[in-house]
Amino acid sequence: MFEPPLALASLSGEADADWALAGRNLAGAAFLGGIALDEPSRAAARDLVARDRQEFLPADPVAFIDEQLSRVAAANRAVGPSIRPGINVRTTTAEPLEAVAERCRAYDAICELNAHCRQSELTAVGCGETLLTETDRLRAFVASAADTGAKVSVKVRAEVDGCALVRVAEAIESAGGDAIHIDAMDSPGVVARVADATDLFVIANNGVRDRETVRTYFDAGCDAVSVGRPSRDPTGAIMRRVAAAVASEVGASGENPANERIVSDGGTNRWVGR
Repeated sequence: MFEPPLALASLSGEADADWALAGRNLAGAAFLGGIALDEPSRAAARDLVARDRQEFLPADPVAFIDEQLSRVAAANRAVGPSIRPGINVRTTTAEPLEAVAERCRAYDAICELNAHCRQSELTAVGCGETLLTETDRLRAFVASAADTGAKVSVKVRAEVDGCALVRVAEAIESAGGDAIHIDAMDSPGVVARVADATDLFVIANNGVRDRETVRTYFDAGCDAVSVGRPSRDPTGAIMRRVAAAVASEVGASGENPANERIVSDGGTNRWVGR
């Protein structure tokens, strides 16, 4: 789905095209957003802003997404390593999700449905982790996005009451989804269970900071890892350390063909990440 198998995870109100492009020397993908699409989710986002949380609230979310993806695509064509963009979105209805998925398909971006956020403002209107216990809705949303031909991921979290994450993953796969982006919380074993149960592309998230955590997730069977809050500095020490660890896990080479990154852990060790 993307190489190297390291992603920048969405940061509400912060993860935009400039952020994604700043990380393209280290990461293979960047999930922009999250972006609220329909009026209930946008009203919830406004309530979050009222209590000092950063949120994207463009007048036209689909036009904003198109502009952001266009900027990433133009930079990818111009020079340097390319990075695959994803868009993390929240919605209570399928129609705007379909429109975003169409734009993702046009730009070869990943459409990522947010079934992860747990703020009460979002769950009250049926967004975020609410979808983890409403698998019929989740399946319908994934199918509506996948039917456009876009690559579809779902961002989920472990340790949600009433949620069997393997069953959620199976629902995503049966609806035509391509990937599951797992915030493992304090349950890294869930990554192995999902990887064993499905053929989804598994992105492991939570606490990815160094070679030990990278190895733990890859040993569990993930296809990629992602970094959340430390990606606020997409070229900082933590990102460099994780990129070097990922490169070491997936294999090193003495060559540097087009679109490969030379990464360093900040010391004397350097790897070429495919």
